Amino acid sequence: MRHLLNTLYILSEDRYLSLDGENVVVQQGGRETARFPLHGLEGIVSFAYPGASPALMGACAERGISLNFFTPHGRFLAGVHGEERGNVLLRRTQYRVADLPDASLRIARNFIIGKLFNSRWVLERATRDHAMRVDVPAIKAASEKLARSILLVRQVQESDSLRGLEGEAAAAYFGVWDEMILQNKEAFFFHERSRRPPLDRVNALLSLFYAMLASDCAAALTAAGLDPYVGFLHTDRPGRRSLALDLQEELRAPLVDRFVLSVINQRMIVPEQFDVTESGAVFLTDAGRKAAFAAWQNRKREELKHPFLQEKIPWGLVPYVQALLLARFLRGDLDDYPPFLWK
Repeated sequence: MRHLLNTLYILSEDRYLSLDGENVVVQQGGRETARFPLHGLEGIVSFAYPGASPALMGACAERGISLNFFTPHGRFLAGVHGEERGNVLLRRTQYRVADLPDASLRIARNFIIGKLFNSRWVLERATRDHAMRVDVPAIKAASEKLARSILLVRQVQESDSLRGLEGEAAAAYFGVWDEMILQNKEAFFFHERSRRPPLDRVNALLSLFYAMLASDCAAALTAAGLDPYVGFLHTDRPGRRSLALDLQEELRAPLVDRFVLSVINQRMIVPEQFDVTESGAVFLTDAGRKAAFAAWQNRKREELKHPFLQEKIPWGLVPYVQALLLARFLRGDLDDYPPFLWK
């Protein structure tokens, strides 16, 4: 099993990254402020404007270290990729399956089943752990809606119908999300998903860490020999990592949604760590990003028993394991793609 290494997050907007031997060097105004050995990293995520040197980009590509660039507000800009890995026959199979509606739908159904199952258990845990503080009947009604939707998804025969069912279920799920926020309700509230830009503190956290999860999924798919840009649920679009977005669907609730609820309800993030712009957009401050990413790294190190493998792994390796299982299915080693079903 692959080992979970560290991810280096560059959160200050004015940092430049370069290479010195086997180290990544962080500079500010031409002055070195920190350095980190490459051998201890699995990824670098930069929110800085100056960027990185070509030498560092090349070193990351050669070593399989993901290097992704975001705006300071968390919008994905670009990623650095080296020579393609994996069996070319695997990718040829992926492309053929993506072009076959029935075969593609078969995988897409499992992604959505995983998403609805995991979303339902976020709701069920809220009623179990906080029965005296949440509207149990409302959350239970949304949970039952998700349970019915899973049965319908299993029978769906068209991609458009699948997307419609997923949209209806997501509306029911997010319709009770505000109930699960238990601290600082005057500042942390959720009325609806707002993405570009996020219009409240909760959406700011969700959007940022959904972007982080999508990058982790893209890196995992590349490591497994798959093309993160050719998906089965999300249609092809230039520049869109469709398969990474597919894989992300089943992992949103257990990885990001539970994390966001935890950092709010445990007061790891406070209202003062956000900026509200004149347009109404809400973003984390530098201090807020540091606190949030420290908690995110700790979350990824926590262990669970993988429901399919029945082995203990860190949460941070879940995207990698699911990418490997998808590759095994496409190779014909598994009868079906097993979605990640968490309880």
